[in-house]
Amino acid sequence: MIGTLPTTRTSPFDPPEALAEIRAERPVTRLAYPDGHEGWLVTGHAQARAVLADPRFSSRPELRHHPVPGPAAGGTGQPSPPGMFTSMDPPDHTRYRRLLTGQFTVRRMRQLTGRTEELATGLLDAMEAGGKEADLVSAFAGPLPALVICELLGVPDSGRDRFQRQARALSSLEVTREEQVAAYLELREMMRELVTAKRAAPADDLLSGLTAGDLTDDELAGVGFTLLGAGLDTTANQLALGVFALLSDPDAARARALRTNPAEVVEELLRYLSVIPFLLRVALEDVELDGHTIRAGETVTVSIQAANRDPLRFAEPDLLDLGRAAGGHLAFGHGIHQCLGQQLARVELLAGLPALFERFPGLRLAVAPERVPLRTDMLIYGVHALPVTWE
Repeated sequence: MIGTLPTTRTSPFDPPEALAEIRAERPVTRLAYPDGHEGWLVTGHAQARAVLADPRFSSRPELRHHPVPGPAAGGTGQPSPPGMFTSMDPPDHTRYRRLLTGQFTVRRMRQLTGRTEELATGLLDAMEAGGKEADLVSAFAGPLPALVICELLGVPDSGRDRFQRQARALSSLEVTREEQVAAYLELREMMRELVTAKRAAPADDLLSGLTAGDLTDDELAGVGFTLLGAGLDTTANQLALGVFALLSDPDAARARALRTNPAEVVEELLRYLSVIPFLLRVALEDVELDGHTIRAGETVTVSIQAANRDPLRFAEPDLLDLGRAAGGHLAFGHGIHQCLGQQLARVELLAGLPALFERFPGLRLAVAPERVPLRTDMLIYGVHALPVTWE
């Protein structure tokens, strides 16, 4: 049995080295959890896909145990509130997912592509006007997905800073349980206020579109809360950490790759960095997996970062290869819970990365790489800040 989930990194871009050793020896292995629970760790790509695709594994929060110390280590003990569908099983999950899939239309994604490019240009204009140095997180990587997801939902400008502040508290491993609950309650209240406003004066946004259905105000607030949370911190850190990785790569071909095939670059960065380190599932019944019996009630930690570096799936997986066909990575999960907003995340990355390096072809780190503050204290990995400079 593995005593604790490995979390210590020796490189800002690579998973903990111990995960590779575990994967090579036992891609499915027993894992001790901080609250005393004995569950499992899955590190192989094929095994991870199997768990995520299997309806006998649940994502319900009241059933699972958390593999790292923190406010959520012992589980919430409570089912997901109305509308928070990502932590529900069918048929509840299916109902919400079907409603939301109808809102992520091709037309809306096309509209958001143009708008995202405009927002990226505006942020880059402000960076350029501010001098020759900036923190990329606060100037670009953080604001871009926040602006996009808030436009998608119709969040007014006055509420965006409030949301970002509480969202950071929710994803931190260093806040108390009380602070985390307070942040959650404030975000829920903000979403209830927004739902009330959308019912009174619908507009051309996703949340207004959902008010025409039969969802209650609590359900709509839960849906909005879920989409805001899922679409902000993840994309912001993927964008910032992606830039850090590109600036740390001595291969000058990155600019050419971003010009000629940005989609390949984005997919490889998603695979290589895996800012969501793991997903949690709980067996609803006894399940045979890779020669092991996972008993009903046992939590399974699916290591996305280890699965995306599995040499049985990706050749030279520890190499950042900007020409790689990285399809099949698990950065957005797999199965019925595969990220609903993955196309929106791709829109933002495809708009942000090429625009940044085209505007600042001489972009470079303004500090030594080891001085970049890493988000090792957060559930979603990335950087707290990324000081950059340009000519």
